[in-house]
Amino acid sequence: MTAIARRLGPVLSTALILVLTAVVFAALAGWSWASAPRVPSEAQVRDQALRAGEQAVLNFNTLDYRHVAAGLKLWEESSTGALHAQITSGATTFARQIAAAATVTTARILDGALTSLNVQNGTADLIVAIEITVTPAKGSADVKQSRLEGVLTRTSSGWKLSSLSQVPVQPAAGSKG
Repeated sequence: MTAIARRLGPVLSTALILVLTAVVFAALAGWSWASAPRVPSEAQVRDQALRAGEQAVLNFNTLDYRHVAAGLKLWEESSTGALHAQITSGATTFARQIAAAATVTTARILDGALTSLNVQNGTADLIVAIEITVTPAKGSADVKQSRLEGVLTRTSSGWKLSSLSQVPVQPAAGSKG
């Protein structure tokens, strides 16, 4: 029996060392996780608003004359407030104009930023540089770049555009224009 007791000594010692090592590792990992910096909630809100705003601007600048109803529905889903009311009240007129133009418009965000954010009021101002490609049913595509500004409003279903307009481009000081 003394031989068995001598053999259990090193096994128990090794097991005890492994358990203590695991406990120390768990404590250090827990401390590291607890002390890690957290993203402030305002930063998360800002990022969500910017992503939603850029997507809404893309939605408003992407439209296929062959699928007008789906495009206008996307406009409605991306908007709120006065902009939403304008789209719903003018849907029939918009559909006629888009069908008559017979174009497919696609957009690509070049850059975007929030110029202000009010988390408490659920509003944000957005500015976006965008590249818009207009392809007529017959003919070649026309590509242009534009700057748009908008106001986002947080709704129960996320951030939506409550206004959107083009930013006038002014010539740089000292240039002829």
